[in-house]
Amino acid sequence: MTVVALLANPPREGLVGTALAESTPLSPAEAADLYEAMFRDAVLAVDRSGGELLVNYPDEEDFPAEYRTETNPEAELRTLVADTLGGTDEVRFERQVGSSFGARAGNTVTHLLREEGADSVAVVTPTAPLLSRTSIDSAAMKLRTTEVVLGPSSNGRAYFAGFTEPIDFDGAFEAPALPTLAERGRDADRSVDFVEASPSLETGEDLLDVVPMLRARFAAERVVPDYTAAFVHEKGLDVVVEDGEQRLVRD
Repeated sequence: MTVVALLANPPREGLVGTALAESTPLSPAEAADLYEAMFRDAVLAVDRSGGELLVNYPDEEDFPAEYRTETNPEAELRTLVADTLGGTDEVRFERQVGSSFGARAGNTVTHLLREEGADSVAVVTPTAPLLSRTSIDSAAMKLRTTEVVLGPSSNGRAYFAGFTEPIDFDGAFEAPALPTLAERGRDADRSVDFVEASPSLETGEDLLDVVPMLRARFAAERVVPDYTAAFVHEKGLDVVVEDGEQRLVRD
Protein backbone atom coordinates (compact mmCIF):
# COMPACT_ATOMS: atom_id res chain seq x y z
CA MET A 1 0.00 0.00 0.00
CA THR A 2 1.28 3.45 -0.93
CA VAL A 3 1.13 6.14 1.75
CA VAL A 4 -0.09 9.30 0.01
CA ALA A 5 1.11 12.38 1.90
CA LEU A 6 -1.16 15.34 1.16
CA LEU A 7 0.84 18.45 2.08
CA ALA A 8 -1.76 21.14 2.67
CA ASN A 9 -2.36 24.49 4.33
CA PRO A 10 -5.67 25.40 5.97
CA PRO A 11 -7.79 27.21 3.35
CA ARG A 12 -7.57 30.69 4.85
CA GLU A 13 -8.23 33.81 2.81
CA GLY A 14 -4.98 35.45 1.77
CA LEU A 15 -2.89 32.45 2.83
CA VAL A 16 -3.78 30.17 -0.09
CA GLY A 17 -4.78 30.84 -3.68
CA THR A 18 -3.06 34.22 -3.76
CA ALA A 19 -1.84 33.87 -7.37
CA LEU A 20 -5.38 32.99 -8.46
CA ALA A 21 -6.85 36.02 -6.74
CA GLU A 22 -4.23 38.27 -8.34
CA SER A 23 -4.73 36.99 -11.90
CA THR A 24 -8.42 36.07 -12.20
CA PRO A 25 -11.87 37.52 -11.45
CA LEU A 26 -11.88 35.46 -8.23
CA SER A 27 -11.69 37.34 -4.93
CA PRO A 28 -9.19 36.24 -2.26
CA ALA A 29 -12.05 34.57 -0.35
CA GLU A 30 -13.20 32.72 -3.48
CA ALA A 31 -9.63 31.62 -4.26
CA ALA A 32 -9.42 30.16 -0.76
CA ASP A 33 -12.77 28.42 -1.34
CA LEU A 34 -11.37 26.89 -4.54
CA TYR A 35 -8.31 25.65 -2.63
CA GLU A 36 -10.63 24.05 -0.08
CA ALA A 37 -12.61 22.39 -2.89
CA MET A 38 -9.42 20.95 -4.38
CA PHE A 39 -8.29 19.76 -0.94
CA ARG A 40 -11.57 17.92 -0.47
CA ASP A 41 -11.26 16.34 -3.93
CA ALA A 42 -7.70 15.19 -3.18
CA VAL A 43 -8.94 13.61 0.06
CA LEU A 44 -11.69 11.82 -1.85
CA ALA A 45 -9.29 10.63 -4.56
CA VAL A 46 -6.91 9.05 -2.06
CA ASP A 47 -9.76 7.59 -0.01
CA ARG A 48 -11.24 5.93 -3.10
CA SER A 49 -7.85 4.53 -4.12
CA GLY A 50 -5.84 1.74 -2.60
CA GLY A 51 -3.57 4.25 -0.89
CA GLU A 52 -3.34 5.33 2.75
CA LEU A 53 -4.06 9.02 3.30
CA LEU A 54 -1.68 11.06 5.45
CA VAL A 55 -2.57 14.74 5.83
CA ASN A 56 0.65 16.66 6.43
CA TYR A 57 -0.16 20.01 8.07
CA PRO A 58 2.04 23.01 8.98
CA ASP A 59 2.52 24.67 12.36
CA GLU A 60 0.46 27.77 13.13
CA GLU A 61 3.75 29.52 13.88
CA ASP A 62 4.84 28.98 10.29
CA PHE A 63 2.27 31.55 9.10
CA PRO A 64 2.59 35.33 9.10
CA ALA A 65 0.76 36.82 12.09
CA GLU A 66 -2.14 38.14 10.00
CA TYR A 67 -3.08 34.60 8.92
CA ARG A 68 -3.02 32.97 12.34
CA THR A 69 -6.29 32.02 14.02
CA GLU A 70 -7.43 30.41 17.24
CA THR A 71 -8.02 27.13 15.38
CA ASN A 72 -4.78 25.27 14.71
CA PRO A 73 -4.12 23.84 11.22
CA GLU A 74 -4.54 20.22 12.25
CA ALA A 75 -7.98 20.85 13.74
CA GLU A 76 -9.04 22.92 10.73
CA LEU A 77 -7.98 20.30 8.20
CA ARG A 78 -9.30 17.44 10.35
CA THR A 79 -12.74 19.08 10.34
CA LEU A 80 -12.69 19.33 6.53
CA VAL A 81 -11.64 15.69 6.17
CA ALA A 82 -14.34 14.55 8.58
CA ASP A 83 -16.97 16.53 6.68
CA THR A 84 -15.75 15.14 3.34
CA LEU A 85 -15.40 11.49 4.34
CA GLY A 86 -17.84 11.26 7.24
CA GLY A 87 -15.01 10.68 9.70
CA THR A 88 -11.24 10.55 10.14
CA ASP A 89 -10.71 7.03 11.52
CA GLU A 90 -8.82 5.88 8.41
CA VAL A 91 -6.75 9.07 7.99
CA ARG A 92 -3.43 9.96 9.58
CA PHE A 93 -2.47 13.52 10.48
CA GLU A 94 1.14 14.54 11.03
CA ARG A 95 2.91 17.87 11.35
CA GLN A 96 5.23 19.05 8.59
CA VAL A 97 8.89 19.46 9.52
CA GLY A 98 11.27 21.54 7.40
CA SER A 99 12.01 25.06 6.22
CA SER A 100 10.92 24.59 2.57
CA PHE A 101 8.46 22.47 0.64
CA GLY A 102 11.26 20.17 -0.51
CA ALA A 103 12.53 19.73 3.03
CA ARG A 104 9.05 19.03 4.39
CA ALA A 105 8.25 16.55 1.62
CA GLY A 106 11.65 14.91 1.94
CA ASN A 107 11.41 14.56 5.72
CA THR A 108 7.98 12.94 5.41
CA VAL A 109 9.05 10.53 2.66
CA THR A 110 12.31 9.56 4.36
CA HIS A 111 10.71 9.05 7.76
CA LEU A 112 7.93 6.83 6.40
CA LEU A 113 10.27 4.73 4.26
CA ARG A 114 13.14 4.33 6.75
CA GLU A 115 11.51 4.61 10.17
CA GLU A 116 8.06 3.14 9.56
CA GLY A 117 8.90 0.65 6.83
CA ALA A 118 6.39 1.93 4.27
CA ASP A 119 6.68 0.16 0.92
CA SER A 120 6.17 3.40 -1.02
CA VAL A 121 5.31 7.03 -0.30
CA ALA A 122 3.82 9.65 -2.61
CA VAL A 123 3.69 13.42 -2.25
CA VAL A 124 0.70 15.39 -3.56
CA THR A 125 -0.86 18.80 -2.86
CA PRO A 126 -4.37 20.23 -3.20
CA THR A 127 -3.38 22.02 -6.43
CA ALA A 128 -3.92 18.93 -8.64
CA PRO A 129 -7.67 19.18 -9.32
CA LEU A 130 -7.88 16.13 -11.59
CA LEU A 131 -5.97 13.80 -9.26
CA SER A 132 -8.04 10.61 -9.29
CA ARG A 133 -8.28 7.15 -7.84
CA THR A 134 -7.15 5.79 -11.21
CA SER A 135 -3.98 7.90 -11.35
CA ILE A 136 -3.05 7.06 -7.75
CA ASP A 137 -3.58 3.34 -8.27
CA SER A 138 -1.70 3.40 -11.58
CA ALA A 139 1.27 5.06 -9.88
CA ALA A 140 1.10 2.56 -7.00
CA MET A 141 1.33 -0.31 -9.50
CA LYS A 142 4.41 1.25 -11.09
CA LEU A 143 5.98 1.74 -7.67
CA ARG A 144 6.04 -2.03 -7.23
CA THR A 145 8.83 -2.23 -9.79
CA THR A 146 10.10 1.35 -10.09
CA GLU A 147 11.73 3.43 -7.37
CA VAL A 148 10.59 6.90 -8.47
CA VAL A 149 7.26 7.54 -10.22
CA LEU A 150 6.33 11.06 -11.31
CA GLY A 151 3.13 12.66 -12.55
CA PRO A 152 3.94 15.35 -15.13
CA SER A 153 2.00 18.60 -15.06
CA SER A 154 2.06 21.87 -16.98
CA ASN A 155 5.06 24.22 -16.99
CA GLY A 156 7.49 21.58 -15.78
CA ARG A 157 5.62 20.84 -12.57
CA ALA A 158 4.90 17.45 -11.00
CA TYR A 159 1.45 16.83 -9.52
CA PHE A 160 2.53 13.45 -8.10
CA ALA A 161 5.88 12.23 -6.83
CA GLY A 162 6.18 8.67 -5.52
CA PHE A 163 9.20 6.93 -4.02
CA THR A 164 10.26 3.54 -2.69
CA GLU A 165 13.70 4.92 -1.78
CA PRO A 166 14.71 8.45 -0.73
CA ILE A 167 16.55 10.84 -3.06
CA ASP A 168 18.24 14.19 -2.45
CA PHE A 169 15.18 16.36 -1.79
CA ASP A 170 17.03 19.65 -1.25
CA GLY A 171 15.48 22.02 -3.79
CA ALA A 172 14.01 19.12 -5.73
CA PHE A 173 10.52 20.62 -5.89
CA GLU A 174 11.63 24.06 -7.06
CA ALA A 175 10.55 24.98 -10.57
CA PRO A 176 10.84 23.14 -12.87
CA ALA A 177 10.28 20.24 -10.47
CA LEU A 178 9.63 17.46 -12.98
CA PRO A 179 13.09 17.27 -14.61
CA THR A 180 14.81 17.98 -11.28
CA LEU A 181 13.03 15.10 -9.55
CA ALA A 182 13.83 12.78 -12.46
CA GLU A 183 17.49 13.82 -12.41
CA ARG A 184 17.73 13.40 -8.64
CA GLY A 185 16.27 9.93 -9.03
CA ARG A 186 18.85 8.92 -11.61
CA ASP A 187 21.66 10.59 -9.61
CA ALA A 188 20.70 8.29 -6.72
CA ASP A 189 20.75 5.31 -9.11
CA ARG A 190 16.96 4.93 -8.83
CA SER A 191 14.73 3.78 -11.67
CA VAL A 192 12.30 6.49 -12.83
CA ASP A 193 8.92 6.21 -14.58
CA PHE A 194 5.89 8.38 -15.21
CA VAL A 195 2.11 8.26 -15.04
CA GLU A 196 -0.26 10.21 -17.28
CA ALA A 197 -0.04 13.98 -17.26
CA SER A 198 -2.56 16.10 -15.38
CA PRO A 199 -2.89 19.87 -14.92
CA SER A 200 -1.97 21.85 -11.83
CA LEU A 201 -4.12 24.74 -10.66
CA GLU A 202 -2.23 27.58 -9.03
CA THR A 203 -2.58 30.58 -11.37
CA GLY A 204 -5.00 32.25 -13.74
CA GLU A 205 -3.16 30.67 -16.66
CA ASP A 206 -3.83 27.26 -15.11
CA LEU A 207 -7.54 28.02 -14.88
CA LEU A 208 -7.57 28.62 -18.64
CA ASP A 209 -6.56 24.96 -19.00
CA VAL A 210 -8.62 23.42 -16.22
CA VAL A 211 -11.99 25.09 -16.80
CA PRO A 212 -12.36 23.85 -20.42
CA MET A 213 -11.33 20.35 -19.29
CA LEU A 214 -14.02 20.35 -16.63
CA ARG A 215 -16.64 21.72 -19.00
CA ALA A 216 -15.72 19.07 -21.57
CA ARG A 217 -16.15 16.40 -18.92
CA PHE A 218 -19.55 17.90 -18.01
CA ALA A 219 -20.61 17.71 -21.65
CA ALA A 220 -19.34 14.17 -22.10
CA GLU A 221 -20.90 13.05 -18.80
CA ARG A 222 -17.55 11.80 -17.57
CA VAL A 223 -16.18 11.74 -14.02
CA VAL A 224 -15.28 15.14 -12.60
CA PRO A 225 -13.76 16.13 -9.24
CA ASP A 226 -16.86 16.67 -7.14
CA TYR A 227 -16.04 19.82 -5.20
CA THR A 228 -13.89 21.60 -7.79
CA ALA A 229 -16.50 20.99 -10.49
CA ALA A 230 -19.22 22.31 -8.19
CA PHE A 231 -17.18 25.47 -7.55
CA VAL A 232 -16.69 26.09 -11.29
CA HIS A 233 -20.40 25.53 -11.93
CA GLU A 234 -21.61 27.70 -9.02
CA LYS A 235 -19.32 30.59 -9.96
CA GLY A 236 -20.24 30.29 -13.64
CA LEU A 237 -16.60 30.13 -14.73
CA ASP A 238 -15.91 29.75 -18.44
CA VAL A 239 -13.19 30.52 -20.97
CA VAL A 240 -13.86 32.70 -24.02
CA VAL A 241 -11.66 33.87 -26.86
CA GLU A 242 -11.65 37.58 -27.66
CA ASP A 243 -9.33 39.10 -30.26
CA GLY A 244 -7.42 35.83 -30.35
CA GLU A 245 -6.81 35.84 -26.59
CA GLN A 246 -8.25 33.38 -24.09
CA ARG A 247 -9.94 35.00 -21.11
CA LEU A 248 -11.62 33.65 -18.00
CA VAL A 249 -15.14 34.98 -17.46
CA ARG A 250 -17.89 34.36 -14.92
CA ASP A 251 -21.66 34.73 -14.82
